[in-house]
This record gives sequence, C-alpha cells and structure tokens, in this order.
Amino acid sequence: MRVLVIGATGYIGGRLVPELLARDHEVVCGARTPQKLDGRPWRDAVEVARVDVDDRDSVEEAARGCDVVYHLVHAMDGGGDFEDRDRRAAEHVRDAAASTGVGRVVYLGGLGHGDDLSPHLRSRQEVGQILAQGEVPVTELRAAIIIGSGSASFEMLRNLVEVLPVMTTPRWVDTRCQPIA
Repeated sequence: MRVLVIGATGYIGGRLVPELLARDHEVVCGARTPQKLDGRPWRDAVEVARVDVDDRDSVEEAARGCDVVYHLVHAMDGGGDFEDRDRRAAEHVRDAAASTGVGRVVYLGGLGHGDDLSPHLRSRQEVGQILAQGEVPVTELRAAIIIGSGSASFEMLRNLVEVLPVMTTPRWVDTRCQPIA
C-alpha cells in the first residue's frame, strides 16, 4: 500500500513512518520543510514530498497514487488565525484526496465534546467534520495529550517544571484527560 504521511516531521508522524515501513508499505513523507527529515534513520527508505497544507496543489501532487493519507498537522504556533489555517488545510486534504483517488484519510483529532472546548480542540473537531464531508472515507482517531520525549506537550511541561518551581496553575490543569505515551 502507498501511504502519504502529512506531518512526517512531527512527533506522531516521525513515529508512524517506521511502523508503516516495518509493515512493507511504500511511504511518502509530506513535509513543509523536507530538510527536517534529514538524519532520520528511515530517510533513505521513503519518498519525500514538499507538502504545505496551505497549498492544495502540493497536497494533490503528493497524494497522487496513494491509497491512504494520514493528516497529522495542526496550526500550533498560537497565531490568531489558526482556526482558518486548520480549516483551509482540511479542505485541501479532503479535496486533494478525492481528486487523486485516495481510498481513505486517517486524521488525528482531539478528545472532547460539547461547547466547553478550548479553541484548539474546537478547531480539531471542525477539521474532522470538514474531512468527513468529502467523498473519501475518513478514520478519525482522537487523542487527548500525547506525552513522550520530544512531543510538544512533554516539552512544554518539562520546561515549566524546570523554570517555575512553584506556579499558579491555569484552568486546564484540572481538565481530565487520557494521555497517550
């Protein structure tokens, strides 16, 4: 099976790729900055495509000939327009998958339900809905916090502990979650 991993330079994507290779899949690593894949132990075993989810053509070009697309990117930089960027990215992935004959999109969203969600979790839910509106079947996996050395959540917590021995905790500290390690 030929698989496109959009977000291969990220924490999840970087761990998914070797698992796919171990199962004899042909892997295309989609990355906005392909050079970030240099030095990965599996780099020579994959095809690399420059994919910017803000550019539908780049998504479409990378998806061509793929059976499955993993959509693992979210706008995490805290910019005020992250919801628009996530929405646009979802539309581009959805439409590119349909136009290139992809058989399935796998999306990693976030846990949560209802109106009392953070803007980031609301955005992740909306991305799942946008993808599901397309012609291509979608498998949506939902995770709370993903913790492991190098993950954004782990590094944020580690930095807080190192810098602030005592701190007033924000509201999100009381949020129940099911972390994945």
